[in-house]
Amino acid sequence: MTGKVYLLGAGLGTLDTLTWRGWHILQQAEVLIYDALATGELVSAVSEDCLKLPVGKRGGQKSTPQSEINRLLVAYCSQGKTVVRLKSGDPLIFGRAREEIEALHAANCPFELVAGISSVLAAPLSAGIPLTDKYLSSGFMVISGHNTEQFDWQTLAQLETLVVLMGGRKLEKIVDELYRWGKPSSFPVAIIRNAGRPNQRVWSGTLADILEQVEGESLSPCVMVMGEVVSLQSQFQSSQPRPLWGKTVLVTRAAKQSSHFTKLLETEGARVLEMPALEIQPPSSWQGLDTAIAQLPTFSWLILTSANAVKYFFSRLADQGKDIRSLGSIKIAVVGKKTAKVLQNYHLTPDYIPPDFVADSLVEHFPDPIAGQKLLFPRVETGGREVLVQEITSAGGTVVEVPAYQSVCPEEMPSEVVQGLQRQEIDILTFASSKTVRNFVHLLQRHFTDYPAILDPCLIASIGPQTSQTCQELFQRVDIEAKEYTLEGLTRAITINN
Repeated sequence: MTGKVYLLGAGLGTLDTLTWRGWHILQQAEVLIYDALATGELVSAVSEDCLKLPVGKRGGQKSTPQSEINRLLVAYCSQGKTVVRLKSGDPLIFGRAREEIEALHAANCPFELVAGISSVLAAPLSAGIPLTDKYLSSGFMVISGHNTEQFDWQTLAQLETLVVLMGGRKLEKIVDELYRWGKPSSFPVAIIRNAGRPNQRVWSGTLADILEQVEGESLSPCVMVMGEVVSLQSQFQSSQPRPLWGKTVLVTRAAKQSSHFTKLLETEGARVLEMPALEIQPPSSWQGLDTAIAQLPTFSWLILTSANAVKYFFSRLADQGKDIRSLGSIKIAVVGKKTAKVLQNYHLTPDYIPPDFVADSLVEHFPDPIAGQKLLFPRVETGGREVLVQEITSAGGTVVEVPAYQSVCPEEMPSEVVQGLQRQEIDILTFASSKTVRNFVHLLQRHFTDYPAILDPCLIASIGPQTSQTCQELFQRVDIEAKEYTLEGLTRAITINN
């Protein structure tokens, strides 16, 4: 039984710089063996049952030996698995691919090389620095900063443009050598750290001042560009930078439900940290929903106020051997565009959507007289708001509430979120429901004794009035509130206010 290994270039480690073929190969992965520079969005692009093994090498940090990486590739390929070796940039540029290919050859393991966009090209581009120019640079040379002693610096100093990868620790040596062989103190230098990421940072200077500029800074990972082309940076930078570029946004959503919001924010340039603040599970008992499904013909309306309610209701309907035909003449009311969109997956269009996308406006604009109506309301088991039920009952309707799912607080806060708060790296906290606010605070209090002061540097963004009320209760403030109570509306509000 033999599988196949793909040595895939990850570009700058983000979806933006991954090739289309690379994306399709990630979808096939049964085992993902990935470098440190691959972001969460790439790692999460594989299927849920894919085995994910980080083996990245970072300067000064504990790393996986190359021999162990080779062993893993051979072992999983020999088990018949589709293995993706996700390497930074292009797999054949300073990627130590030779050792891995030799190990695969020796074990008769099939493999394929898949090109990636090298940081040699992508990093300068992201900073607005051309590597060639009609007047300033007819070509460029690329070197690794790992072994600067082996180079002929007299020759390198004659070049118009020099690109150095992995050279952060050798910057002083490189500056000294270029000085030694005749480069003037005014020779331009740019250092691009975390290229292509929302936390990208660029230092632009000269041989005379670049060391002072980066003193005390970690320069890993970085790309250095040395040459007169650096002076063109101000002309080549985008005239319309993305509004959230350089901002770090924390998304608190249910596990597996944050990707859409994350993509909206990343499109605007944000670096996004995801923190599942809810875990969605089946209800503690199906009895209530099963009984209601058995009595469907007695209901006139089905009320669905969340995507989870839609998914769990129709899943249980199928488990009972029924399909949408069982709804008969029952009308469907949904709250929110997202809920309506999920309903369309079942080939159904809602008969009514409240204009404000909130449950509180459902009764006010209800298309039928509520008196005498019997409404089925599959909902979260505990913690939901009672206003809707109270208003329908007050208007003379009968509401049958049944638990369709439950949302619970996760056990732990992800370590990258804890560290982001500790280092004051998070600019904006986002909340799309009151329950995510409460669960976030519960997790926060486990890790920080100085709550809520730890949140002082952060803006708090809410999807709507009810969530804002909970934020006011627990944080004593709300800085941003969406005018349209959707994730798109929340993204717009955040963008406008930054």
